[in-house]
Amino acid sequence: MVEKTVEIALTAVSEERPVAVLVQLASQFDSKIHLISGNKKINAKSIMGMMSLGFAEGEPITVQAEGPDEEKACEQLAAYIQNEK
Repeated sequence: MVEKTVEIALTAVSEERPVAVLVQLASQFDSKIHLISGNKKINAKSIMGMMSLGFAEGEPITVQAEGPDEEKACEQLAAYIQNEK
């Protein structure tokens, strides 16, 4: 299992698009992927779960991946969360 904590840079926080893209990205991997914020741990492949997470720009979030492509999954999701504009 790998984890990486990053600062959220999703600018369109209230829009569905960044969350939908994040779910699509996560779904490309075979690994189990979760996002952890505070006391919430959400399946990154679940659009409904992700919508409930409540992203806020500038807050820390942890990407956690476990499986055959965990390193790549963690890096790509973390990069998207940090750099999406």
